[in-house]
Amino acid sequence: MDIKLTNSRTRSKEVFAPIDPNNVRMYVCGPTVYDRAHLGNARPAIVFDVLARLLRHVYGADHVTYVRNFTDVDDKINARAAESGRSIADITAETTQWYLDDIGAVGVLEPDHMPRATAYIAEMIAMIAGLVESGHAYAAEGHVLFAVDSWKDGYGALSGRSLDDMIAGARVEVAPYKRNPMDFVLWKPSDADTPGWDSPWGRGRPGWHIECSAMSKALLGEVFDIHGGGNDLLFPHHENEIAQSCCANGTDRMANVWLHNEMLQVEGKKMSKSLGNFFTVRDLLDQGVAGEVIRFVMLSTHYRRPMDWTAEKAAEAAMHLRKWYALVDGVAPGKADGVVAALADDLNTAGAIAELHRLAGLKDAAGLRAGLAVMGLIGEAVPDWAKTPDVDLSRYAAQLAAARDAAMQSKDFSAVDALKQALVAAGVEVRMSKAGVELVPGAQFDASKLDAL
Repeated sequence: MDIKLTNSRTRSKEVFAPIDPNNVRMYVCGPTVYDRAHLGNARPAIVFDVLARLLRHVYGADHVTYVRNFTDVDDKINARAAESGRSIADITAETTQWYLDDIGAVGVLEPDHMPRATAYIAEMIAMIAGLVESGHAYAAEGHVLFAVDSWKDGYGALSGRSLDDMIAGARVEVAPYKRNPMDFVLWKPSDADTPGWDSPWGRGRPGWHIECSAMSKALLGEVFDIHGGGNDLLFPHHENEIAQSCCANGTDRMANVWLHNEMLQVEGKKMSKSLGNFFTVRDLLDQGVAGEVIRFVMLSTHYRRPMDWTAEKAAEAAMHLRKWYALVDGVAPGKADGVVAALADDLNTAGAIAELHRLAGLKDAAGLRAGLAVMGLIGEAVPDWAKTPDVDLSRYAAQLAAARDAAMQSKDFSAVDALKQALVAAGVEVRMSKAGVELVPGAQFDASKLDAL
């Protein structure tokens, strides 16, 4: 089966042709571990988890090497350590495990390799030294900077920007030791309170961009198949990665295919603490939103489109998943050809979910089970939250039906609305139609809240 992917480098959808079908190699930029993963961090983790699952389905489980890094040396981490009085090692160990726990709860499998930047300092120093020796980088006042002018023909090709446009549009760090405003840091000096390593340029630490170049080369080679991440990384991070990798390795590319997912919003607005719509993955999990529900909502929008998280979408996702899980419980998986075909078309997860709806409508439990598995929406067993609680809601349904009948006569629906709101607050899905009233315990059902009724 052909897989088609939209390559950011060529700005077109292409048939994916791996360098070696027996070892398909993918690198994805992972988190900087200084705090809990927020909802936006979950999107690339889920998107590229689906791609890794698809690649393993098509090429074989043992023929894919997936790498996602951890940035564990960074100024945000240094600041968190200074604020808390805790060691950097303690903070990064804790936050790395938080990330793995929270992302695992939304069905993200662990990649084959999860390199930490601090374990590859020697490789970074060697790469930087090679760039200095070849004239692509220079040392200045304890720093080492990549000389963008040394690779004029290639710089900007990924983002499609000219050097002048990038200088005009970028928030460039002004420094007297830079030869060109666009030159970027490969190595910087560390003081006594900052993590540092010995190097030919003095005690210091790496710049952000060099870590991915060094780690991807060490684990995947000089040129590999797919490099992914959020589109906020396209420039400057990925542009800089390409420049330093190509110049260090003497290649014309770093990866054959570049994939970027769009950003996330919450209730139609950019996620922001000041707007009160900032959520970590753990926040939602602690509020009772199931990991499968978070994943379903994320996958309901194509990865190249902005994704809007809403409470309504989460409630709908829980409803659909509950129905599907009831249908597939205890059923062996069959074939998921339609779901795989949708995913093979540029990771069309929305189309794959439409296929799940179709399979459910046909009562094809085996096919539905297989499709849910390919999407990472089910494990070996149906999750406990989705199993209908042993509770009789018939009296509440009768109560709501009677209130509706009375309201039809009086035209006063306040009692109906109040009853519906109370049921929804208890985690009950309320379905009203001409045929009657149906009440279904939702993913966040809390029987204790029915006592007030």
